[in-house]
Amino acid sequence: MSPAHLRELNPEQRRAVEYGVGLADGAIGGPLLVIAGAGSGKTNTLAHRVAHLVVSGVDPRRILLMTFSRRAAAEMTRRVARICTQVLGANAGVMTDTLAWAGTFHGIGARLLRDYAEQIGLDPDFTIHDREDSADLINLVRHELGFSKTESRFPAKGTCLAIYSRAVNAELPLDRVLMAHYPWCAVWEAQLRQLFATYVEAKQAQNILDYDDLLLYWARTVGDPMLAEDIGGRFDHVLVDEYQDTNRLQSAILLALKPQGRGLTVVGDDAQSIYSFRAATVRNILDFPGSFSPAAEIVTLDRNYRSTQPILAAANGVIELSAERFTKNLWTERLSAERPRLVSVRDETDQAGYIVEQVLEGRECGTPLKQQAVLFRTSHHSGPLEVELTRRNIPFVKFGGLKFLDSAHVKDMLAMLRFAQNPRDRVAGFRLMLLLPGVGPASAQRVLDGMAEQPDPLAALTAIAPPPRAGDNWVGFVETLQLLRAGKSGWPAEIEHARRWYEPHLERIHDDAAMRQLDLLQLEQIATGYPSRDRFLTELTLDPPDATSDQSGVPFLDEDYLILSTIHSAKGQEWKSVFVLNVVDGCIPSDLGTGTTAEIEEERRLLYVAMTRAKDNLHVVVPQRFFTHGQNPQGDRHVYASRSRFIPGSLLPHFECTAWPAAAATVGAAPDVRQRRIDVGARMRAMWR
Repeated sequence: MSPAHLRELNPEQRRAVEYGVGLADGAIGGPLLVIAGAGSGKTNTLAHRVAHLVVSGVDPRRILLMTFSRRAAAEMTRRVARICTQVLGANAGVMTDTLAWAGTFHGIGARLLRDYAEQIGLDPDFTIHDREDSADLINLVRHELGFSKTESRFPAKGTCLAIYSRAVNAELPLDRVLMAHYPWCAVWEAQLRQLFATYVEAKQAQNILDYDDLLLYWARTVGDPMLAEDIGGRFDHVLVDEYQDTNRLQSAILLALKPQGRGLTVVGDDAQSIYSFRAATVRNILDFPGSFSPAAEIVTLDRNYRSTQPILAAANGVIELSAERFTKNLWTERLSAERPRLVSVRDETDQAGYIVEQVLEGRECGTPLKQQAVLFRTSHHSGPLEVELTRRNIPFVKFGGLKFLDSAHVKDMLAMLRFAQNPRDRVAGFRLMLLLPGVGPASAQRVLDGMAEQPDPLAALTAIAPPPRAGDNWVGFVETLQLLRAGKSGWPAEIEHARRWYEPHLERIHDDAAMRQLDLLQLEQIATGYPSRDRFLTELTLDPPDATSDQSGVPFLDEDYLILSTIHSAKGQEWKSVFVLNVVDGCIPSDLGTGTTAEIEEERRLLYVAMTRAKDNLHVVVPQRFFTHGQNPQGDRHVYASRSRFIPGSLLPHFECTAWPAAAATVGAAPDVRQRRIDVGARMRAMWR
């Protein structure tokens, strides 16, 4: 008789949940790899495994659960609490409230680094730079070294940071990263090496860690056997979600924490590994079983609860052609007579017309716009469709816009909190001082240089002569910093003090201050959910919410809207109807993603991910020609495209192959000369306009 909380699981899910739990003498099971296919209930299975550990007597304080977003960790924790309540009743809260080590790799890394800061020579008051702040700092170093004034073009700050980040996360030497991914920058190898060395020194002098440092410092910390044993010994069970999206540093951290694999569970799907541009490598999940002796236990979840069988048959056909993978063919009990559609259209204009027609038809048949999604390889692919949707007054939301923390007013507020936390943070200090009337770049640099030379930089700030034109604004700035640094008002009251200091500057700088003020009030509300200033700054930087002000677009008021999304942003989502744009060579695979076999295989996985988002209806659209982007609106330069190599002729029986408009399907039929096909007169008139 199975426990009540496991009865809803299928046999494979239950095997994954129960593996290595409840062994004699309190033994801990060996490494477990769960290959979880798309729509197979991965999140539910992982939540049940954590809950099963708790109800089986494992101390929840000794469970480490790592996901790839803070929201995913919060959702997982809620599910664990619900499952535990079924078994433990009122006592469940006492147990699940102590499941404190659930979060992202970067978030967990930041917490551990603060705990072990003194043992690794790190000041525990370090602040964390997001990507934009890191790019700004690397740009300051770039200027100081004179690389912004070279005779030939030196890589921009964003490119420099991307090169540095890939080298760190992929654990590859700089020359290999340049040749493989940035060959146009290879001539600058010596200068880039000098830039990165100086950048690291600047971060250390300012007590700053960037996004990559959280993993790099953690990996170096567990490189010490004693520290690795101490940190690994804090956790009996380590569980990792989305393991196919980890990079080499993350894999090295896990293997250092649990070198024998006892208590280590990783969950993922090699067929959905699509983030190599973030240095993620599919090799981590493919090589996981052989990393231990004896090899890891493998449980495959191949029952799909999302899509119909014809959609899965087509998706299975695409991924079966992969060069290397774990054997897995998704199946479902959701039968249907409707195959996915493979639709040929003349160009991107017809592609937009077809999608609009189908979307509206679906809506009339009872499928809300929110349950329909259009997916594409690259953001600009949706341009012609967005024009047509706007023309037809069909509301839509496009995923991948401005982030909440990217807006200037929110970054100003966070800079004040960061500078109070760490007065050696030059990027934060520079940003704040330039807000003050009468303070320019030279004055700010002079003050920051004076602070850097003193052991107590904030005390030095009070002694430094203020810029001559700063006036009373300088006094208020210094007093607010001192108040925040002292921490006497407590958290989250400190953020209200920072907001009251900033409000006059907000009103002076921005015409839409009232709208931006709402963002700052929301920031205060968000702050109440964190126990301290450093936790707030850390987790908000690592997992920012979406934008809310009108800086991210016109406020959306319609009750229903179509979803537009890149395939990368769509991962983990599902919709009743899915349209995949531009399934042609040059788009999927991208013409930039066919340099190596590994790149081509990742492009294949992208198409697989897109197809497996669909529940009931899947439309794969193949435009036959593309007009050259950037040409004159009256131009006619175009290129012809062929159907994606990932859907060869052998897979066509899995699709209903159609053409749109319908007349295009009648190949060789005589045209109806009575129907006007074109307006020649209009074209002749347009020649002279």
